[in-house]
Amino acid sequence: MHTIHFSFEQKGLEPITLSNIPGGDSILEIALENDIELHHNCGGVCACSTCHVYVEEGEAFLPELTDREEDFIDRAVNPRLNSRLGCQCVLEAGKSGVLRILVPDQSQFLGE
Repeated sequence: MHTIHFSFEQKGLEPITLSNIPGGDSILEIALENDIELHHNCGGVCACSTCHVYVEEGEAFLPELTDREEDFIDRAVNPRLNSRLGCQCVLEAGKSGVLRILVPDQSQFLGE
């Protein structure tokens, strides 16, 4: 079981900690299931960059970055070395760990 700490660049949003999260779901799915807004224009199929997050801790519990994901991260707003797409960050099952996820300011997206 994993513990995930979500923090937000967007002003006015308080950090959220989720405990006892099993593996097998993506960061995007976990966020949405817990009423954490994370844009996902393509529906979570690695075809855009709107679910872009920063993995500040716990990268070892996620699959390696693929070339396809890297291509879309390059199109994200303010990408960093620890940038990932939430839809591609599927937590490893059978392991326990702590992840710290920083959600970029999503108010910059059209329609927000």
